[in-house]
Amino acid sequence: MAKEPKVALIPLGGLGEIGKNMMAVRYGENILLVDCGLMFPEEEMLGIDVVIPDITYLLENKEQLCGIVLTHGHEDHIGALPYLARQLDVPVYGTKLTLGLLQGKLKEQGLSETVDLRVVRPRDEIWIGPFRVELIRVSHSIPDAVALAIHTPVGVLVHTGDFKIDHTPVDGEVTDFFRLAQLGEKGVLVLMSDSTNVERPGYTPSERVVGQTFDETFRHARERIIIATFASNIHRLQQAIIAAHQYGRKVAVVGRSMVNVLSIAHELGYLYIPDGTLVELEEANRLPKNKVVFLSTGSQGEPMSALTRMAWGDHRQVEILPGDTVIISAAPIPGNEKLVARVIDLLFKKGAHVIYENVSGIHVSGHPSQEELKLMINLVKPKFFVPIHGEYRMLRKHAELAQAMGIPPGNIFVAENGQVLEFTRRSGRVAGRVTAGRVLVDGLGVGDVGNIVLRDRRQLSQDGILIVVVTISRDSGLVMAGPDIVSRGFVYVRESEKLLEEAREKVKDALDKCNEQGLSEWGAIKSQVRETLGKFLYEKTRRRPMVLPIIMEV
Repeated sequence: MAKEPKVALIPLGGLGEIGKNMMAVRYGENILLVDCGLMFPEEEMLGIDVVIPDITYLLENKEQLCGIVLTHGHEDHIGALPYLARQLDVPVYGTKLTLGLLQGKLKEQGLSETVDLRVVRPRDEIWIGPFRVELIRVSHSIPDAVALAIHTPVGVLVHTGDFKIDHTPVDGEVTDFFRLAQLGEKGVLVLMSDSTNVERPGYTPSERVVGQTFDETFRHARERIIIATFASNIHRLQQAIIAAHQYGRKVAVVGRSMVNVLSIAHELGYLYIPDGTLVELEEANRLPKNKVVFLSTGSQGEPMSALTRMAWGDHRQVEILPGDTVIISAAPIPGNEKLVARVIDLLFKKGAHVIYENVSGIHVSGHPSQEELKLMINLVKPKFFVPIHGEYRMLRKHAELAQAMGIPPGNIFVAENGQVLEFTRRSGRVAGRVTAGRVLVDGLGVGDVGNIVLRDRRQLSQDGILIVVVTISRDSGLVMAGPDIVSRGFVYVRESEKLLEEAREKVKDALDKCNEQGLSEWGAIKSQVRETLGKFLYEKTRRRPMVLPIIMEV
């Protein structure tokens, strides 16, 4: 009897976390990759710029990787591709705007000529190895977002990407309910669905709600208007530009990523900018205050972003003036709440009128709430269900929702990154695990900062460092100079002379002890100094600074 065909889903990112979305689909000796995203560092990841998925599994099976399909152009779905493209050479499929935004990223990394980008449109069908991939239009907070129907010899897999049910989208491009229902009628083996907003009951409001709030705000604003939002939220930018035009205001753009995205979206025809509306910052600063709107980055309170620098008063070209209206048109990403709150406080102190999400309809999500998630399950009618894109509690909550919709508990898989979910036409199971995790990017270093380095950075940030410099005679082993102690981030030397003098004596005692014991191995001497000094300082201060002994031989 012939072996029953199997298809495997291998999440390499995006499960148990928000961001770095990446899903591998394996059939036989062929792998298809859906999305390739990054995530921004958590608070304790000191000095880290971005976090990308661990692609060890893909590198080990690089001969089997047939292609990458992108669902839309947000960072958490395309941001890791420049890093992956250095090591893997496969075609990348996406809609025109998605690839336009990706091309900009590749250009920054000097990779624009080396990656094979292939533009596809909603309702297109493409063959990638044994997979027939169909693109299905969905609404999201960026144009050209698609869900995927991946036709395999085992059955159809539907990956929703990020979506929401918006019956009045800004660009008029409504979700393709008809095609989703057709697939559901024919039979879908597995549905992978976005879990980001599963904790919210009801429906996510239409993006046009923000347009109405913009209209109202523009009508009442007497001075300049500054709008901070995600650069990639093109529908939001479009509504701001239209409102500015209607109220006779010129638009100036602040922040590098905002300038890049706006020019790409405009160039590709996804953003309509009426003639004469866009002006340079210098010109905007010369215009009457009631005739200008600034579109800015910094809706998440990022320390180096344009809005944060304005709030601190150190932006070179734009200064917050009393009477300015500042609209923060985004919800804080979990973990960014303190940064955003601090920026709002600073803006209020400068005399600005600040409109932010907690007190207005100035932001709506691009993700589906519970009723929309139920609708997706009802349309697609999957045999098996895998919640994706969310922290563990969200995945679990989405699983409960699917169960309430009639999917048997045994057919629902709340997976972790790296788990292999294997499906036949009749059954599903967890069939093992592959390498998956986080790779930290710090400047130009990819993966060279690990947990030990982060632990050291955390210790340095909390307790500081003491450097002990000693010169020892090679022949006699006696101390020739020192010990000298340098303190950074632990205590201020002048105010703690007595403590540091005692510390010096403890180091001398430790070195004498080493000499008596005949210890000449540097590693052992350093260890003795570190241990003695660490114990003494903890007893005296209840702090554990990093102790770094430097021993020189003469």
